[in-house]
Amino acid sequence: MTSSPRPPASRADRPAPLYLTWNDIGAATQALAKQVTVGGVPQAVVGIVRGGMIPAVWLAHCLKIRDVRTVEVTHTAEDGINAAKTPLPTVRNPASLGDLTGLDVLLVDDIAGSGATLAHTADLLRDLGPARLRTAVIAVNRANWARKDEPERAIDYLASLHDTWLVFPWEEQHEH
Repeated sequence: MTSSPRPPASRADRPAPLYLTWNDIGAATQALAKQVTVGGVPQAVVGIVRGGMIPAVWLAHCLKIRDVRTVEVTHTAEDGINAAKTPLPTVRNPASLGDLTGLDVLLVDDIAGSGATLAHTADLLRDLGPARLRTAVIAVNRANWARKDEPERAIDYLASLHDTWLVFPWEEQHEH
């Protein structure tokens, strides 16, 4: 795929959000586990708090990995559909990652919107010396993607691509 990055659409132009179910997440997690296994099972899984923790734990169970770690990195200023972004991702408690030296690590988040949170967190983890670092997300919101490279090139494993905001089953869901 060789298309150029899409400029963010205005709020009025954005399609309605897509509400994912637990079954959607289960299917996506299974798809990610199959993709990851082809490249070899990692030694540790790191979930980006908050949204990435559920898929990280689920993937760890699928892959039979007991070493699950967390780091809090946020790029949205608040919860909610099409929430405003902070200028840069904010990291809290990076010491929670512990020693990753020499490990094969899988970094997991629920969604990549602009791609900034995942890229920033991957850089943080690389500084901790893993032998290998791979990334995985349940979904990409291409409507917000802001990186030069396409999601399929920037993320090692992704389950789905969408052009709208996604609401996960662990988030507040309103009638739709």
